Amino acid sequence: MTLGILGGSGIYDLSGLRDTRWVEMKTPFGAPSDALLFGRLGDQELVFLPRHGRGHRIPPSAINYRANIDALKRAGVTDLLSVSAVGSLREDLAPGTFVIVDQFIDRTVARTNSFFGTGCVAHVSMAHPVCARLGDRLQQAARDAGIPAVRGGTYVVMEGPQFSSLAESRLYRSWGADVIGMTNLPEARLAREAELCYATIAMVTDYDCWHPQHGEVSVEEILQTISHNTVRMQTLMTHAIPAVAADAGASACTCRRALDHAILTAPDARDPEFLARLDAVAGRVLKSSDVH
Repeated sequence: MTLGILGGSGIYDLSGLRDTRWVEMKTPFGAPSDALLFGRLGDQELVFLPRHGRGHRIPPSAINYRANIDALKRAGVTDLLSVSAVGSLREDLAPGTFVIVDQFIDRTVARTNSFFGTGCVAHVSMAHPVCARLGDRLQQAARDAGIPAVRGGTYVVMEGPQFSSLAESRLYRSWGADVIGMTNLPEARLAREAELCYATIAMVTDYDCWHPQHGEVSVEEILQTISHNTVRMQTLMTHAIPAVAADAGASACTCRRALDHAILTAPDARDPEFLARLDAVAGRVLKSSDVH
């Protein structure tokens, strides 16, 4: 097992790693957000990638999500923990709260959301878009670290980079959504297509703009909350990493066989040039000519 961590806003490296090295990666889908940071925490191999690049250079809609997931898969990652900053759509999810998200609503419009397309068509299930096993490990790690974390929640993924209008914020609340952010889709979709176990820990930084006592969200407010909670997030990661590494059921996780029966294009109709780009994310099933 190799564990990957995608760092969101304010999380541009991972403390406590030894034997570290930054490695530039190339993918058929272009360059990922940054070089990958390889290292070890105890006996566990880790690969860290800052989603926005070091220094937060890349806005949410310009992130090369396909390159990020492809690069992590090429680096040997099997289990991926995603760290994200989000706004709260619920009174009881105050800034500073951690939420272990388990569902998404996609409101993005300008992003490529699949590795597959003309030349090789595939459909994977997103009914349960995160790995329940990893969610369990995150929940236990939060308990062990004494960090309050809410298990379960629906994350609305908006396009950005602007924040919501008041009408949008009220609409999402009426849908029963819990948090809102700009980055976890198509990331979660692509992780599923790449047969990675994927889970999100979302850190609430603000109340979006719906809360009458809190006014409009601002970058200053977000950065303040992130600054106060970065240490807690790092602590959570140091507890989660050994728990994930010791998980005896990892190899049998259904996430790792998400492409079984997902590819519809007949073997003799698949575009060889297109398939060459899928060598990392779908190589397991493309090696078999009888996958349907």
